Amino acid sequence: MTNDTTTAPPSSSASADEPVPSEASFDADRRRNNLVIGLLLVSTFVVILNETIMSVALPTLVRDLHVQAATAQWLTTGFLLTMAVVIPITGYLLTRFNTRPLFIMAMTFFSIGTLLAVVAPGFSVLLVARIIQACGTAIMMPLLMTTAMTLVPPASRGRMMGNISIVISVAPAIGPTISGLILSVFSWRFMFVIVLPIAIIALVLGAVKMKNVTVPRKSSIDVLSVVLSAFAFGGLLYGLSSIGEAASGSPQVVAPVVPVIVGVVALALFALRQVRLSRRDRALLDLRTFKTPAFAVSIVMIAIMSLALFGSLIILPIYMQNVLGLSTLSTGLLLLPGGIVMGALAPIVGRIYDRVGPTALLVVGSVLVSLALWLMRFLLGEGSPAYMVPIVHIVLSIGLACTFTPLFSAALGSLKPDLYSHGSAILNTVQQVAAGAGTALFVTLLATGSAAQIKLGATPISATAGGVQAAFMVGAIISLFPIVASFFVRKPPVVEGAPRPMAH
Repeated sequence: MTNDTTTAPPSSSASADEPVPSEASFDADRRRNNLVIGLLLVSTFVVILNETIMSVALPTLVRDLHVQAATAQWLTTGFLLTMAVVIPITGYLLTRFNTRPLFIMAMTFFSIGTLLAVVAPGFSVLLVARIIQACGTAIMMPLLMTTAMTLVPPASRGRMMGNISIVISVAPAIGPTISGLILSVFSWRFMFVIVLPIAIIALVLGAVKMKNVTVPRKSSIDVLSVVLSAFAFGGLLYGLSSIGEAASGSPQVVAPVVPVIVGVVALALFALRQVRLSRRDRALLDLRTFKTPAFAVSIVMIAIMSLALFGSLIILPIYMQNVLGLSTLSTGLLLLPGGIVMGALAPIVGRIYDRVGPTALLVVGSVLVSLALWLMRFLLGEGSPAYMVPIVHIVLSIGLACTFTPLFSAALGSLKPDLYSHGSAILNTVQQVAAGAGTALFVTLLATGSAAQIKLGATPISATAGGVQAAFMVGAIISLFPIVASFFVRKPPVVEGAPRPMAH
């Protein structure tokens, strides 16, 4: 799909008599590549922060906007739902358009959505603002991964993916802390007031400094594939979220099953169409990526880890505020150590990956993630001390830090360069669908578990604690599967056409 801008001479027609590019030209390429990746990292960190910045704010929004908790949840689930619908299209966008215009498009969407959120008069407008933000976020994530895979040699990808892991895992992890700090002093609008100038600065800097580092090629988009992907991924997330809402006491629980069925059928039709279109290189998401075992196994593990991360991030604030009676500020501060640990470990894990590969890291990480969820199930109850929360959250954060970087590196590194854009789009689609499914699943388990406890005569606080434990129990059981899968992920060999280290 792209030329190797870090290693190849600028012209493929150069003869053997022409001079080899100088050290200065390599340095210029390296500075340009570092600038491009740096801008993408900072911008992606800001936009992903919005995925979970709402979690601690939900009780405040329920009170201020006069909506029910299950309705307010759509500010998070709707964000993820939009991303799940838009991200599949990015495989086409990354192939068809260059780096700079895609960056400007993404940050423009995000900035407009953030501005609209600042002035939103009520829930409906705020939800629209979140959807517009999500359109920008959906473009930024695959753009960052594809650009990094194009520019960074295989020997250094672990370190680069460590930096990307900081963005993708730490940004949502510290979202509750930031929102808790803001809500302790200001209204919910200031969650967006603080982000807006950062987004605008990133947009302006990108418009001025961003360079084009890929070579687009003409391609057409299959409209039917776009429609099927929207029904598939949108239907699944909408149905799961609606089940959570129904479990909280809204419409009957049978109705949400319909969009889930529609989503499953549409997903099957979408997959069949992509297989057919891939024979002519016209697939919206090229499913030939799954023929690579390392990619397929890594994607399954990423889905489960994302489910655990986002499911726990939506449940822990509810537990801390509704069961332990903590304030939004205390909630945010108690979740901060885990985010800091995850951020500090990500580059270290990246360097270890470059030296020893993914297997040992994934075994340790998946065991720690499972251990953390089992600890949450048995240690977080109605009478638990507040200090137990950061302890188990740190264990979870260490486990996730040891898994995301190796999985990203092994998944994309095992693909041919012309499949990078499709691989990153698939990876991010799966991650967002899993995140939305995790949010919906954990909320549904919380609601149904609490309702069952209420019927048995439990107090509201005891019932909520019981629902929390039910949610973590299911998460803990699911987390056992990645432990087995982790033994089958190996460091991929250098694929032909991948960037190679620069000669000095």
